[in-house]
Amino acid sequence: MLRISSFLNTQKQFIPNERYGVQLQFKRLFITCLLTLAAPLQAADNTIFQTLTTDTHNLDKYQWKYRPVVIFAPSKSDADYVHQMKILNESKSALTDRDIIVLSDTSPADNGRLRAKLEPIGFELVLIGKDGGVKLREKRPISAEVLLSTIDRMPMRKANLD
Repeated sequence: MLRISSFLNTQKQFIPNERYGVQLQFKRLFITCLLTLAAPLQAADNTIFQTLTTDTHNLDKYQWKYRPVVIFAPSKSDADYVHQMKILNESKSALTDRDIIVLSDTSPADNGRLRAKLEPIGFELVLIGKDGGVKLREKRPISAEVLLSTIDRMPMRKANLD
């Protein structure tokens, strides 16, 4: 019994060797890199869906960086708007991969400047290319496949894939 209790009470002294130190440093570096890379992805996920402000009169700040998908609707509870947002939410990674940012205007009474410029009636989805040009206008919700294939046919997208 004495042998067992003395065995349990003795503590092993761990003396790190050079190899262990290198492995530990590598693990720390690896974890730091993962956290650093994951932060922008998380931030991108949080900013992909935004509300369009009433004073926005153009989308110049997105030009050459993003492909804005502007969604106009009579209200947030509009059936077409709810359906379209559900479709887009289910395709977040594909949208992020294609540099898409979704901007919503669900308050026609606020007389937003971009709404006045594009003059949507009821529900409307407008895809703007990175060059700032209108690439697609739809009065009904569209599938993710239609949106993504439209983008995939664009010259800038093809160049990014090569």
